[in-house]
Amino acid sequence: MGVVELGHTGFWVEDLERMTDFYTRMVGLTVTDRDEDLGIVFLSSRPAQEHHELVLQRGRTAPPGSKLTHQVSWRVDSLDGLLEFHRRFRDAGVPVQQEVTHGNAFGIYFFDPEDNRNEVYLRLDRDVRQPFRRTLNLDQSPEQIYAEAERLLGDSGPAYQPVQ
Repeated sequence: MGVVELGHTGFWVEDLERMTDFYTRMVGLTVTDRDEDLGIVFLSSRPAQEHHELVLQRGRTAPPGSKLTHQVSWRVDSLDGLLEFHRRFRDAGVPVQQEVTHGNAFGIYFFDPEDNRNEVYLRLDRDVRQPFRRTLNLDQSPEQIYAEAERLLGDSGPAYQPVQ
């Protein structure tokens, strides 16, 4: 028997208040619990269903610049939602590594204030062999975004065509 889903993840942080502000204001998570004595905050995108999906706790001991995660990915339910993050990150000066199509998803890779990489992504209803990652211009209309993604997928050869 195996697990059924990822329940939550967490970061040891240097600046708990700054990180909590980022994940609530920029990502849209809700604080569901906190313990000031322990220096821990619990956050969720779905507080009615999940008490927490992200835990932040004081106590990071890794040297500055150390990469502690590959990424934490947050799913959105529409292209409009993804484009809202595109605008929000740009307006707030959030460092964005890349905006991409994976063939089966569109995503924005970004960094939090302590340089942990995150992704917000829209899952698409198709199966494309991975890894597939091409830069996608999100400063276009939705129709142009979908057309560009199709072109990028088509230009990548038969190995990356949708699985039938």
